[in-house]
Amino acid sequence: RIQILFEYGMIVLHVAEKNDAAKTISSILSRGTSSRREGRSVYNKIYSFPFQVFGSNCQNNMTSVAGHLMEYEFIGDYKKWQSCDPLSLFTCPIVKFVPEKMKKIKETLEAESRKAQKLVIWTDCDREGENIGQEIISVCTAVKPSLDVYRARFSEMTQRSIFSAVNSLSRLNVNLSEAVEARQELDFRIGCAFTRFQTMHLQKKFSDMISTVVSYGACQFPTLGFVVERYKEVQQFVAETFWKIKVSVEVENGETEFSWSRGRIFNQHACLILYQICLEEPTATVVNVSSRPKSKWRPVALETVQFEKMASRKLGLNAQRAMQIAESLYTKGIISYPRTETNKFPSSMNLSELVAKQQEHRDWGAFAGFVCESGPTPRQGNKSDEAHPPIHPTKCVTNLTGDDKKVYDFIARHFLACCSKDAKGTETTAEIDINGEKFTAKGLIILEKNYLEVYPYESWNAKLLPRMEVGQRFEPKSIEMVDGQTTSPPLLTEADLIGLMEKHGIGTDATHAEHIETIKNRNYVGLTPDKRCADCSPTPLKEHNIWNLFFGEFRIFYLLNALVFVFLVQRT
Repeated sequence: RIQILFEYGMIVLHVAEKNDAAKTISSILSRGTSSRREGRSVYNKIYSFPFQVFGSNCQNNMTSVAGHLMEYEFIGDYKKWQSCDPLSLFTCPIVKFVPEKMKKIKETLEAESRKAQKLVIWTDCDREGENIGQEIISVCTAVKPSLDVYRARFSEMTQRSIFSAVNSLSRLNVNLSEAVEARQELDFRIGCAFTRFQTMHLQKKFSDMISTVVSYGACQFPTLGFVVERYKEVQQFVAETFWKIKVSVEVENGETEFSWSRGRIFNQHACLILYQICLEEPTATVVNVSSRPKSKWRPVALETVQFEKMASRKLGLNAQRAMQIAESLYTKGIISYPRTETNKFPSSMNLSELVAKQQEHRDWGAFAGFVCESGPTPRQGNKSDEAHPPIHPTKCVTNLTGDDKKVYDFIARHFLACCSKDAKGTETTAEIDINGEKFTAKGLIILEKNYLEVYPYESWNAKLLPRMEVGQRFEPKSIEMVDGQTTSPPLLTEADLIGLMEKHGIGTDATHAEHIETIKNRNYVGLTPDKRCADCSPTPLKEHNIWNLFFGEFRIFYLLNALVFVFLVQRT
């Protein structure tokens, strides 16, 4: 150790959020020359390399945690369900500690801290990452109070970003960390109190049907509520029969349907009268023809919520799986940080350089070249978290397979589509009159596909109309009176659910997938064959209308206790 200190001046301990991140960052800083040794945890290695930090040569040791290092727990009798009133859990003492599953990681941090003079936090640059960093600091400084602590800030695992981060180290944002602490304590106290209350209440009321814990979570509960409300709408829906008049006109290679201006009506006799009026004088007269330029907008820069929804709708991946893959690609330096609320690129970002890298790809290289020639002009959104740019590829890769390839291809294609141009076309609208009843049809001619050339996740189909002029009269191919039935709203897809969570402020972009998986794993919600969310509680509970109990009788309890807790927090 004396020899190392003499040669390198000091020892710096670097800690990342996951082992993959530690491996990638150490490889970049050491230019691929780092050595690896085992830590106390078999999953979290230690990577050592010489590197200049703080203007002097240092021996650098990089290790990692596995997400949050600590969790909350009650003490004494408050741990036991039957020994206290659930209401007392709002104000009783709690402690934050390192659980048994994280003890080996803690031991590694302690051992490495004792050797180091400085500590650099390399966790993800968001609120959770800031709090994980604070947990690391509390463990390390407990055994080495004199450690000088710094924070590295970065948005992607690229050489430029990592070297920029190590050359501009700052301090941890304590306010962000404490915001997470406050949320964690609220979630812990409210979740435990309500879980105990409703479990004991339901087990007493349905002792022959409920034997497991019926959990509650501040985000889990309203997420479940969205599913249940839609499920109830579908179950209670009563279909109605409607009638309408349909007019067909022959066009090249087929026919075009003209839509009735009245839409549909729910009185068969009234519809029949109007239909007979049309048949009395079935000649159609063109009363209006208009054309206008039409555009199909390219996608906005990609943020996490949109990525999760598109992965669910277009890639056949649930949000949790999609985020796991995106995080893996990020730690390998293939894409930027995937947890971001930003959907507009900063003006300082060199988009031309990023687009140029994609010219090497065999599937969309030519399109990337076209974007480079015309200059990238991204369609910007209006959101920014002031921390990370939109999700984008940081390098061109062609050796991925399976779901990894699906996710990377989507992110790369979305980025190129965003930086391209809108699709252009001409839309023609024709209106005809048949004995006083009006019908309209629209046709589309696509002039420039532009972004659609590289973005197969959206389509825009041309539709032919016969050539028409105002005053022209002709005989339609057919005039029919048809019936149909109203349909119930569909059960929610995962993408629909994420949209509702975002709209109502339930969870964050980083936790939507987690909350959805929670209600699925606890069998509160199941998936239909077409991947839609449905209530999967046992039939006897449906007969007792258990969800009315949840969202009716319990609602007052939840509201009053939440208000009491907010009052207590404000008082303290």
